[in-house]
Amino acid sequence: MQEINLPKIIFGTSGLGNLYVALSDEVKRSIVAESIRYSPKPAVFDSAGKYGAGLALESLGSALAQLKANPSDVLISNKLGWLRTALTSPEPTFEPGVWRDLKYDAVQRISYEGILECYEQGNKLLGNYHAELVSVHDPDEYFNAAKDEQEQAQRYHDILEAYRALNELKRDGKVKGIGVGSKDWRIIRKITDDVKLDWVMIANSMTVHSHPRELIEFMQDLEKQGTQIINSAVFNGGFLTGSAYYNYRLTDPVKDSHLYRWRELFYGLCADYNIKPADACVAFGLKAPGVKSIAINTTNAERVSQNVALAYLTIPAQFWKEMKATGLIDVSYASTYL
Repeated sequence: MQEINLPKIIFGTSGLGNLYVALSDEVKRSIVAESIRYSPKPAVFDSAGKYGAGLALESLGSALAQLKANPSDVLISNKLGWLRTALTSPEPTFEPGVWRDLKYDAVQRISYEGILECYEQGNKLLGNYHAELVSVHDPDEYFNAAKDEQEQAQRYHDILEAYRALNELKRDGKVKGIGVGSKDWRIIRKITDDVKLDWVMIANSMTVHSHPRELIEFMQDLEKQGTQIINSAVFNGGFLTGSAYYNYRLTDPVKDSHLYRWRELFYGLCADYNIKPADACVAFGLKAPGVKSIAINTTNAERVSQNVALAYLTIPAQFWKEMKATGLIDVSYASTYL
C-alpha cells in the first residue's frame, strides 16, 4: 500500500450510525465537513456496514454529496462482514442497547460471497463515493462464536474465503488496500500468518490502560513486515475520557472498582501536569510500534479540529516516568518506545 499515505488522524464514523445517541443529518454533515476541512488530503473515513446497520455509510455518502466533496479528497475504509437487513424486532439484534433510532437490522456475512455482497451494498449506500480500503470486520467475534473445534475450523475457512474475495477486488483494481479490524488482536496475528495484509486496525487493545507485552511484540513484527497499523479505540470505548462504557460494555462502579480507581489516579496525574486525559491517550497510542494513524470518532463537530491537533501535541517525558513509577503503565517494556 505504498501509494497510500495515511494521516495521523483517521475519522471514525460509528457516531454517524447513531452509536449511543441519534444525531441529526445537519450535525452529521457538519462533522464530515470539519473532518475534510482540518485533515490533510485525502481525509480518511473509517466506516462499516455494522455501524448503525449501514446508517453510517449512508450518512457519510449523503454528507459528502451535499458538501460536493471531490472524491479524490476523500479516502473511505469500509470494514465488511455485516449486511443491512429488514428490522423485524423492536431494536437491532446485532448489538442491542448501543444503537439509537435504527430503521434496519444487520446480519453477519463472512464468506467469499458474503463479503462481496457487503462490498456492493456498502458502495450503494455511499452513493457517489466508494470504499478504496476494505477489510473483514470483527473476525474475532465470528471465530470465537464457534461451539467446538470443528466449527472453529470451518469459521476460519470462511474468514480465509472472505480474504480471497478481498484479494480479488485488489487484483482487479477496485480497491487500493486490504486489511482487518478486530477488537481481539490475537485473531489479527492468526490471519496475518495466512494472508498478506496492507494494514491492520487494532481496536481497544493498545491503550494507555491496556498494552499487553505480546501485543507490543506482534506490532513490532508488523512494523518489520511493512504492514501499517491503525490504532483504534485508544480511549477504551470512551471510558478513559469519562464515559461509563469500557470497551462498549456498561461498567459498574462497584464490580469494576479497579477500572475506576485506575482512572482516578490517571486523571490526578494528568491534572498535575495540566494534561488532558485524551491527549495522553492519543500520544501513547501513536507512539506504539508501527502505528501510522489513530482512528477517533466524535459526535461533536466542534471537537474535530481538537482531535486532529491531538496528534501533534508533545507530552513531557517526566509524565511518562511518573506513569511508570505509579504502576499506571507497564514498567517492564513501555520504556522501549515512550
